[in-house]
Amino acid sequence: MAEWFPVVSLTGPRQSGKSTLVKHAFPDYSYVTLEDPQIRRAALEDPVSFIRNRGDRLIIDEAQYAPSLFSMIQVVSDERGNPGQYVLTGSQNFLMMKSIGQSLAGRVGLLKLLPFSFLELKDWQGERADADEFIIKGGYPRLHATGMPPAVYFPSYIDTYIERDVAGLLDVRNKTAFHTMLAICAQCVSNLQNTSTLSKDVGVSAATIKSWLSVLESSYLVFTLQPYHSNGKKRLTKSPKLFFCDTGLLCYLLGIESVEQLVESPHFGAIFENLVVAETMKRHLNEGVRPELYFYRDDSKREIDLLDFTDASHPWAVEIKSSRTYHDKYARHLQTVCDEIGIGREGRCVVARVESSFETEACSVVAVQDWLGWR
Repeated sequence: MAEWFPVVSLTGPRQSGKSTLVKHAFPDYSYVTLEDPQIRRAALEDPVSFIRNRGDRLIIDEAQYAPSLFSMIQVVSDERGNPGQYVLTGSQNFLMMKSIGQSLAGRVGLLKLLPFSFLELKDWQGERADADEFIIKGGYPRLHATGMPPAVYFPSYIDTYIERDVAGLLDVRNKTAFHTMLAICAQCVSNLQNTSTLSKDVGVSAATIKSWLSVLESSYLVFTLQPYHSNGKKRLTKSPKLFFCDTGLLCYLLGIESVEQLVESPHFGAIFENLVVAETMKRHLNEGVRPELYFYRDDSKREIDLLDFTDASHPWAVEIKSSRTYHDKYARHLQTVCDEIGIGREGRCVVARVESSFETEACSVVAVQDWLGWR
C-alpha cells in the first residue's frame, strides 16, 4: 500500500499490535503517538506546524485524536506527490474513517489489523498450536507475549475500553448497562441480531442499543455477518448475525476458562461457529483483501453458516459443526442451496473438529486445524 498511496491507514482494536507492526514495517520512519497529551495538544493547536515541521516519512499513532491533521496531510502529501509519506493508525474506526472521508478520499490505502489469527500463532508455536486452546485465549498479542491468563487480561481491557473509547464517543453514563449489553451480546453470539430484544434485556432504548452496537463494531470488538441476498423469488432473512472479533474475549464474557468448560458449554456450537467465521475474515484482511462473507437462511428453514465470495472465481459454502464426528446430515442443504446460487462441488465443505480432512460424495469435510491453517 505504501508503494501505491501517499497515505496508509491501519485500523484495528486496541492492543492488536498496530504500533508494533508499523514500526517493524517502517523502521526508518519517524514516529509520534497522539496518546501523549503534549503531542496531541500540539497537533490540535497548530496542525500546520505539526505537519510542516516533520518529514514526509512519518507514522502518526492514534491519529483520530487530531482530525484537523488530516486536512494538512492532504495538502502536504499533494504538494510532494510521493507514495508512502504517512502511515496513520487508529483504534476508533468511526473517527478515523470520518476524517479520511472528509480529507483523504482517494489518497489513502486502507488496512485492518485484528488480533493474531490462528495461522500466525501456528507459525510461531508450531505443532503446539491447538484450536480449542486458541478459542479460549484468543489472539491479543499481550496474552501470548506475557503468558497472562485471560481472566486477568480481559477485565482490565474491557474497563479501559469503556472508559477511553465508548464513554468518550457516546457519553455513556450508565456503564453497568453497557457491561450488561456486552455480556448479553456474548450469549447471543452467532444468532440473528435483535435490537428490540437487547433493548428489553438491557433496559435502555432501541436507539441506544443501536448506537452502542455501532461503536462496538467500529472499535472492532464485534462484527456482523450479513445475510446473502439473491434476485430470486425465495424469501431470505434480512437480519445480520452478531459475532465477536476475538473468541478469547467472547469466552471471558461467557465465564469459560478451560477446554473442559468450553466443550461442555451450551454455547460451544455458537463459539465454534464464531471462530471459523472470524478466522476466515482475518485470513482475507491479512492479505489486504476486503472479505465478502455472508450466511444463508430462507423461509424454507434452509441454512448455510458461511458463504465466502471473496474470490469470485472460487466461492465457498461452509457448514460449521463443533462435533468430532461427521454425519451426512450436516451437508443436507449444501447441494440444493449451492445449485441455486452457483457454488460448485469444489466449493462445498463442512468444517468440523474431525481428526483429519476427507472427501465425501456431497462435499469436502475439513478438519478445523486445516481450515484455520489454510494459506
